[in-house]
Amino acid sequence: MLTVEPQSPVFTGETVTFKCTIYHFDGWTYKWHKAPSSNPVFESNGNTFTIRGAAESDKGQYWCQGERRDRPTISYPSGSVILKVMGSPPKPTLSLKGSAPVLTGNYVLLTCELQSAGWLFYYYKTTLDSQHVSVSEINSYSINSVKVSDGGQYWCRAGRGDPVFYTQYSDALWVNVTERPKAVVSLELNWTQIFRGETVTLRCNIQTEENHDWEYSWYRNGILWSVNHLYTFTATYVSKDNYTCRGQQKNNQMVSDFSEAFTLNVIEKPKPVLRGPPQTWLTEGDSVTLSCEVRGSTTGWRFHWYRYVSFRNRLPTVTYGGTTYYLELLSNGERETGGSYTLSPAALRHTGVYVCRAERGEPAYHTEFSDPQPLFITGVPSASLVIKPNRTQHFTGDSLSLSCEVQGNSTGWRLRWFTKKPEISQCPYSWTAASGPRCHTVLYSYDSGVYWCQSDNSKYSHIVNITVHNGPVIIDSPAYPVTEGDPLSLRCVYRSQPADFHANFFKDSLPLKNHTSGEMTITAVSRKDEGYYQCDNTQGISLTAYVTVKASFSEPGSSHVLVAVSVVLVTLLILVIMLALLFCSKKVKGLHDHTTFAHQDQSLNDQTQHLNQQGCTHLESDITHVYDTVNMQNGGEDEDTTGSTTDLTYAQLELKPIKNKQKINSDEHVPSDVIYAKVNITARKPKNKGEDQPPNGDVTYATVNVKAKELSTKDH
Repeated sequence: MLTVEPQSPVFTGETVTFKCTIYHFDGWTYKWHKAPSSNPVFESNGNTFTIRGAAESDKGQYWCQGERRDRPTISYPSGSVILKVMGSPPKPTLSLKGSAPVLTGNYVLLTCELQSAGWLFYYYKTTLDSQHVSVSEINSYSINSVKVSDGGQYWCRAGRGDPVFYTQYSDALWVNVTERPKAVVSLELNWTQIFRGETVTLRCNIQTEENHDWEYSWYRNGILWSVNHLYTFTATYVSKDNYTCRGQQKNNQMVSDFSEAFTLNVIEKPKPVLRGPPQTWLTEGDSVTLSCEVRGSTTGWRFHWYRYVSFRNRLPTVTYGGTTYYLELLSNGERETGGSYTLSPAALRHTGVYVCRAERGEPAYHTEFSDPQPLFITGVPSASLVIKPNRTQHFTGDSLSLSCEVQGNSTGWRLRWFTKKPEISQCPYSWTAASGPRCHTVLYSYDSGVYWCQSDNSKYSHIVNITVHNGPVIIDSPAYPVTEGDPLSLRCVYRSQPADFHANFFKDSLPLKNHTSGEMTITAVSRKDEGYYQCDNTQGISLTAYVTVKASFSEPGSSHVLVAVSVVLVTLLILVIMLALLFCSKKVKGLHDHTTFAHQDQSLNDQTQHLNQQGCTHLESDITHVYDTVNMQNGGEDEDTTGSTTDLTYAQLELKPIKNKQKINSDEHVPSDVIYAKVNITARKPKNKGEDQPPNGDVTYATVNVKAKELSTKDH
């Protein structure tokens, strides 16, 4: 059998190898013949015949036959093979399969086309003399995920034989690789922390200079979820999901690259924290600020302020301690920015329980309502809440007794509280009631809250904040404000006896005293000592307790205030007396319109007796005309002012009925409705240094003298 490599046709200059194969016996001598000659053109002990550098003259019909010395001495002739020799080999054609443009990530296929078989295909990039980038028996070169760096100029050529015979290079093919447009996910909100129930909008943007008509696909955790440009949904569940998107052109089906994964962390619906003043002893005129904060999130919130009210239709409600409360939005309780609500000056009508809530976004997303913050504004307290033991912090399991101490009749007074226990009886649930009123209990954590005494006519005691702690350490601090200048004692109290009683004290989270015996004392407190106190021991650390410091009335300048107050009170007393006289004088009828009155000192006893008969010396007479004179005098010029004090004021009131000097007929109406009141307020000073001093500079003495004064009339 005769074969030829490469297969015909071959090209001028190419190497051609004939191979003669005889399957039986050995020791053959091979002879190759070319028609039409009967003489062999080549004879060899080997079974191959090679033509190097084939030429046009080498074309023709070839066959082979074997001979040997032993029998059989000759083989059958092989079949003939026609060798065609052509001129220069053809130039291959290099092409790119697929649509343009070539985008990063695309599959690229280069094809080198040649109308001949048995070739190896060589591919080159950038320059012809560079090392080939690929050799393949098939006429194609592929790049699975093309990169920008794969772009450039490509050639190909084919080769076969040994030595290799090459075709010409193909024409250059430019492969332009452009970056695939990349999708980008953006959150259409000004904040990144998302809460359960909040509405979320994601936008898919394709980064490209050209304005293509894109269709979008959204994937959540790798699963196709939506096909809109904007993906809007409600974060129903607490979750942590990855969102990606990509776009596809409607015209040429070009697909963008996937976006980077956008992780959306949805957390539980927030409950804002409402903070009030640290002290609960608030009086009229104070400035009170409440603050509302959504912890961990500060962007985009608008705050609303509410107060507990009685039942009303269509009001929002909250449940606290098993009781449902109705909430009324305060008329000025909406704040676009900031989370504070200020009452200045605070008044009795501001007493109540306040809550806040925040909202943001469109449509508005609302947080939960905050825990309630009771706010009590009182005047001068009419009762005291007695706490035994007298401190604000207590352990769970401790005994506590609360009672209302009222000056006078305690009827109508009762204990009130704001805790997680509803008010359904005289004392909180599970407490023991006694007369007084008094309530006693063994404490649980839910007994923490505020307590006060209140009467049926809405008079209050001071409010006390009681904290029940389940930990090992509490701080013993006074339940009521401490007066400036008084001592303040703080003590670390332990649930169980510690091995080491040493304790450290802190004020406003800063170290105050270390390694004490478990107790510390401030001998004379001042306003700077007001704040939050804590103590700790090897057993643990207490909760904070707020210590309030109130002003002392003995401070400089307070005596002058009391003097001014005393003068005002005396003036008010005068007005009360005058009004009483006016009231009793209304009983007199038939006034004499032409009577003239004058001040006289004569016949004073007669006129006084007449007025006494009318009862006006006891503020019961019928007198309508009242004249008053108020004189404020210092001590006489002859008084010794050495060492004296001007903080001592004496007030003297003189009421003088006018005596009628003329005899009055029985049938004549006499105007007896004129009273002259004279008030002398004298600042008295001790005459000498030896005179006893008053106990302090704030004492005021008032003396009222009622004297009859003469009344003159003339007949007409």
